[in-house]
Amino acid sequence: MTARPDRDPLPTSVSDLPPLPPGFFAALENGLRPLGAHAPPPELLAAMADHVPLLVAWNESINLSGIRDPVAMAVEHVADSLAALPVLRRAGVGEFVDIGSGAGFPGLPLAIALPHSSALLLDSVAKKARFLVTAVDALGLTDRIHVASDRAETLARDPAQRDRWQAVVARAVAGLPELSELALPLLREGGLLVAWKRRPLEAELAEAERWLGPLGGRIAGCEQQAIPGLEDHVLVLVEKIAATPARYPREPAARRRPAS
Repeated sequence: MTARPDRDPLPTSVSDLPPLPPGFFAALENGLRPLGAHAPPPELLAAMADHVPLLVAWNESINLSGIRDPVAMAVEHVADSLAALPVLRRAGVGEFVDIGSGAGFPGLPLAIALPHSSALLLDSVAKKARFLVTAVDALGLTDRIHVASDRAETLARDPAQRDRWQAVVARAVAGLPELSELALPLLREGGLLVAWKRRPLEAELAEAERWLGPLGGRIAGCEQQAIPGLEDHVLVLVEKIAATPARYPREPAARRRPAS
């Protein structure tokens, strides 16, 4: 008798998965209401929703998200990710990198909501990158969304990637000083880092100000989120205004000290 595997293979298609609970779309639409005209149309919300059943199924075997309830994911993952839509549209962003994409947030919802964009989802953890590849394939987005299982500092040393991107997005990745050192080398001059942060963040902003000059960046603003339940969330915008010296990003131990 052949031994039964310890667990079934992880799903690669949304079609055979249980439907989302009825409250998912109500929660998502309520969360996106503050975006007004910037909110994605219903057909794009449906495409974004296909990502969540796959995440729920994989999350049972691989810890991709501490949030297990799909209705909570609608607000705390999908709507939270889409809070950056007005920023990216205003800046005319057509391509971006999502550093530390994890379960695909914020990169996948943003790429779906910006249908003419191209995106690179970056995560150094192999199992997370494997999920991202599966999700991008299941959503039929392989023509414009790519996945890399690599560290941001490695990507930043690649001449084909350095100084290339219009925007870098990052959610729950690192403190703003270190994140800026990882992101700014990837950006072209005039490009934008959009970092998801929570209040209070005055000390973090003050520390980042000390680092940004040598990196060729400046804080361009902070945008308060208006999503119900996420009122303490803030989008910090860092603009690249000059070339980042070739010595950045430094190795992890060196990044504990301010850039100079």
